[in-house]
Amino acid sequence: MKVVICGAGQVGYGIAERLSQENNDVSVIDTSAALIAHITETLDVRGYVGHGAHPDVLARAGADQADMIIAVTLFDEVNIVACEVAHAIFNVPTKVARIRAQNYLVPEYSDLFSRENVPIDVTISPEIEVGRLVLRRISFPGATDVVRFAEDRIAMVAIECMEDCPVVDTPLQQLSELFPDLLATVTGIFRDGRLIVPHSADQLQTGDLAYVVCDRDHTRRTLGLFGHEEQEARRIIIMGGGNIGYFVARTIEEQQPRMRVKLIESDRDRAVLLADKLSNTVVLNGSAMDQRILMQADVQEADLVVALTNNDQINILGSMMAKRLGAKSTLVLINEPAYQDFAGTAGVDAHINPRAVTISRVLQHVRKGRIRSVYAVQNGAAEVIEAEALETSPLVGKALRELELPEGIRIGALYRDKTFIRPDGNTRIKAKDRVVLFASADAVRHVEQLFRVSIQYF
Repeated sequence: MKVVICGAGQVGYGIAERLSQENNDVSVIDTSAALIAHITETLDVRGYVGHGAHPDVLARAGADQADMIIAVTLFDEVNIVACEVAHAIFNVPTKVARIRAQNYLVPEYSDLFSRENVPIDVTISPEIEVGRLVLRRISFPGATDVVRFAEDRIAMVAIECMEDCPVVDTPLQQLSELFPDLLATVTGIFRDGRLIVPHSADQLQTGDLAYVVCDRDHTRRTLGLFGHEEQEARRIIIMGGGNIGYFVARTIEEQQPRMRVKLIESDRDRAVLLADKLSNTVVLNGSAMDQRILMQADVQEADLVVALTNNDQINILGSMMAKRLGAKSTLVLINEPAYQDFAGTAGVDAHINPRAVTISRVLQHVRKGRIRSVYAVQNGAAEVIEAEALETSPLVGKALRELELPEGIRIGALYRDKTFIRPDGNTRIKAKDRVVLFASADAVRHVEQLFRVSIQYF
């Protein structure tokens, strides 16, 4: 596949890195010569210095032969125009744009980005995607990651196995026998810096991070089985009143009115605006690193501090200070990959990588076959994939124990007629089933083949 990426920042670099690793033909455009020099020196991609919305720059980058354009510059309007030019002049089949301003995305303008109006096939709002992820993490304390699939009926939960975890040293197959009515399957394990796609005879160990696919309604029970019975936060402090912080506070007001939320915003005008828009949230104007402001927010009584400013250092240091002053737990937004590696040792309880969220949304539209959703884990070492089985798929009709699945793939759940099915050796996949599976990076190409659309389908 030939892909043109407009924007060589953190998100653009991450997308280019994943696509180039999979032997796609990737061209990257950015106005910064330094960013282009860096990306071409470190990745197997072509770089072009210029404006991503200019026709001559797109032409030099090979837009006339491109299968997809992905516009992820810092400016919504550049992303929009780049997609329009790619459509009008170069007839690029698939156009993806990052849109950050929520004004473009309000429901009454839902038909704005359509082939008849502004021809963008996929819009990605990092703020909304990250905000939803934050809300899921708040709802399920004890989980280090929570993602939804299959019309929100299936959840993938990442759970750390602590020393008192009841299920360690137990073969995975035996877990199914011990808890036959629990709709959950362990599909992946991250251990000592290495990702493992387990077999039924494998066991979990203390310190493992287990990736479990379960029925949405069994999420809390699954966490409890792994020894995580933390209570949901009732007193929350949000650091940062940008788009993400506002989205989280507003959604909590709408869906969890019993939660007490206080929001700290450093810009006075923004703080006044948020105070007008939010009805039950206490808005404080000041720095998240100011001890007096934190004490004014009653940080010593906070169940959870969520740091969502656009500055990694403020998020990390502010959360560390909050923890020292008595906050029970912290959840921190961290953009810089180098900071993510030492977040745990710095006292950060959990962190969110917004770049990974955006990259996962893009991969969903890059993957071949009937791929409905993708979520990348451990910096792309594996993916949780939701795919639709077609009549021509080699998976259909045979019992799972009869299938010779490629190494690195483990099926976690089927979704059929709005019902969750926990797979076992006797399970048979039917056409139109949605299959949620865990696949190592090396096995993703096999997943695409298993769910490909063959000529017989037509």
